Order: sequence, then C-alpha cells, then structure tokens
Amino acid sequence: MPDRTAPERVTIEAPARLHFGVLDLRGALGRKFGGIGAAVPQPSLLLEAEPAGRLEASGPDAERALGYARRFLEHYGLPPAGRLTIHRAIPAHAGLGSGTQLGLAVGRALAELHGISVEAPALARIVGRGLRSAIGTWTFALGGFVLEGGRRPAVAEVAPLLGRYAVPEAWRCVVAVPRGVPGLSGDAEATAFRTLPPPAASEVERVAHLVLMQLLPALIEADLPAFGAALTEVQRITGGWFAASQGGVFAPGPTGALVAAMAAAGAAGVGQSSWGPTAYAIVDGDGAARRVTAAAEAALGGEGVVFTGPFASTGARLSRGKQAVQVY
Repeated sequence: MPDRTAPERVTIEAPARLHFGVLDLRGALGRKFGGIGAAVPQPSLLLEAEPAGRLEASGPDAERALGYARRFLEHYGLPPAGRLTIHRAIPAHAGLGSGTQLGLAVGRALAELHGISVEAPALARIVGRGLRSAIGTWTFALGGFVLEGGRRPAVAEVAPLLGRYAVPEAWRCVVAVPRGVPGLSGDAEATAFRTLPPPAASEVERVAHLVLMQLLPALIEADLPAFGAALTEVQRITGGWFAASQGGVFAPGPTGALVAAMAAAGAAGVGQSSWGPTAYAIVDGDGAARRVTAAAEAALGGEGVVFTGPFASTGARLSRGKQAVQVY
C-alpha cells in the first residue's frame, strides 16, 4: 500500500552492468548459475516518470518499458496510467543488462509515484527480471562489484547477494560495444541454457577456487595484476561452457578480436560481458585507459562505441523533482 505522499515527477539514472561470468552450470549442490559482475557508469539509462491520464511511453525502448509498467501496475492493482520518457537507453542485447536496468527503473519510478516501498529483489520478481542472474538486480540497488549465490530449482526468489565490494578508485574499465551484433536473449537464450552440456566438475571447482582465493582477495587488496589474471582465466573457462551455443569462447563477430587487442595494449583483465558482444578491459589509471581505449577503437574500425571510466560506486540514482536521493 502507498506509504507517503507521492511526488509529481521522478527521474532515475541506472548504470549498465558487466557480467563477468557464472559460477556453476551443473547445479550439483542445489543451486545453479551464481555469478560475479560490476556496475559501470557508462552507458547508462535515464528515465523520467510522471502522472498521466493513461499509460504511455516515449523514447528508445518505449515498448519494452510499457510492458514492465503494465506488469508493475497490474501486480498492485493500479490503473494503467503514467507517462514514461526514456531520455537515454543502454544498448539492448549487448551484454550490458539493458532489460533488467529498464525493468527495475520503470518499476522503481512507478513505485515512487504511487508511494509504494519495494526492495530490489521483490521488484525484479514483479517486473519479471532476475530469472537466472541477479547481477543486474544487485548492481541496480548497490553498484560496485557483486557476487551472487545462484538460484535453487523451482524457487522464484532472486539469487542471494553474497558480497558487495567497492572497486578501487584508480581502476578503470574500457567497455567496447560492437554495432549491430546482438547477443542471445529471450527465447534463444532460454533454449541455449536448456541445451548446453554441463561443464566438468573440475572446471566448476576451478572457477570457485579462482573467485574465492584469488579474485576477491585481490579486489579487496587492490592487486590489479592478480585480479585481472583471475578474471581472464574465469572468462576463458566459462566462455568454453557457452561455446556450443555461441560458436566459441566469445560471441561471433568482432568480440574475440576486441578482447585480444585490449589485452595486447596492456589490459590487466579482459573478457566478454554475458552473451556479448560487449567486450571489456580493466586497467590501472587514466593513461592505461587511454591506450586500451585507442586499441579498442582501432579494432572496432568505427563500427561501434567505446566507453571508458571508473566503475560505478553506487547503484541507480533517483530524483524527486530537484531532490536527488539513492534508490536503495
């Protein structure tokens, strides 16, 4: 039920998320998937919501936004009304979590307009997100680097957050998004997960060992060489798990060449986000970021865009009129 006076207009800015890899496709211990990922401030979603006599949306991804809005309003028994304006969208089907960030932003904005209090995991269920990975849900809420623990079969709950960590301020992320090469999504993604062969138990154990005993300690101690080596190895192993569906360790198209070019330019850690085609590199400082950015732009040859900067230290940001507040 509404719990306070609702504002007249709400604006939400949500960062994209990078998915660094799943932990377990076998599910032998009762949970499946799990994963690691982080929020990056660019690209980002900028959405505005305000009261209106009917439900309407404009801007990129408007139809998808309307679908999320209908789910939210129907869940709470509210009339189909409200105006959504998407001023800036995260590239769709690129491995950046555009659907989850849009769904959560739409739901959170409407919740604010109607004075409804709802936490991020519950909101994800309402708008139909977080069905496999919870990385996008937790980065929307908290930003930073997140580790989530996977889902139990036939349980509707969003995967639990095992840890949220700040990324060292000096680290930079180079995010390269090829143009016109969509990654798997929707029914194709669901089919891929149903038909992928289970990985060897030794590989699942190796990924867990790398994350627990190298990647996370290196993150906390700001040891980028160790972090990057662990992350690159996790990407190599888990990319092999998806090779049957995407045709190799990386998505078809320029992603593999992008990863190789950024590694050759000195990146400490490289990989593909989710199903791609987005590739990323992690470096120390602005000078290294410029060198790797130049290598990524050369590899793209004008057929894509590169975003460079620090990681996002917070999740989505909400403004009521001119007053800015944290979403959660």
